[in-house]
Amino acid sequence: MTDRPQAQATVKIDDPGVRVTEYRFAPGAETGWHRHGADYVVVPLADGALLLEEPGGGSRVAKLTRHEPYARLEGVEHNVVSANDDEFAFLEIEILREPHAHDADATLEMLRAFSAAWNNHDLETIMRLSTDDCEFWAAAGPDVVGGRAVGREAVAAAYQAIFDLYPDGQWTNGRLTALGDRALSEWTFVGNTVDGKHVELLGLDILELSGGKVRIKNSFRKNRTG
Repeated sequence: MTDRPQAQATVKIDDPGVRVTEYRFAPGAETGWHRHGADYVVVPLADGALLLEEPGGGSRVAKLTRHEPYARLEGVEHNVVSANDDEFAFLEIEILREPHAHDADATLEMLRAFSAAWNNHDLETIMRLSTDDCEFWAAAGPDVVGGRAVGREAVAAAYQAIFDLYPDGQWTNGRLTALGDRALSEWTFVGNTVDGKHVELLGLDILELSGGKVRIKNSFRKNRTG
């Protein structure tokens, strides 16, 4: 701990692929020690200088020019201290790589666990593999997307209703395809309703992924006629 004031960090953009943070420093203010977990670009908003305290006790002064960016790779560890007599600010642009977003093998492993949880009627695991802002777009319903459940509570209730309607329901012959931040889950559903009606049909889920979890489960299915 030091007696220096803390730099003020304001997140301006926080999207799945990029985070932009504005740092403002009073004279002598510091960020505190941190390790960068992503590649990043710094864009100075004024001419100035920063004292960079580095592991092992070393330090150096970096002179920055307004609107002249520089880039660094993830893993940089330091404490950034303003070496200016006036307020100084810069934008930090982090290039985010979400867990599993660019790893097809890890994505498929998660999707296999998600699919197995459906066949086990394991709602706890299904929700553990779903994001906090998850949604379920059912094949039928009053909306243009079918039936739409938004948020963990509503999604969990909608999933439980399926298990309640089809106590023996199984999603068989599954085939999974990872497509970056989306995936396809093809299946044949077989089950009997609580009142004894047998159902067998082909279906497809388009899954939107975020942070290695399922954010949107968008379901499509064939309907028998006659």
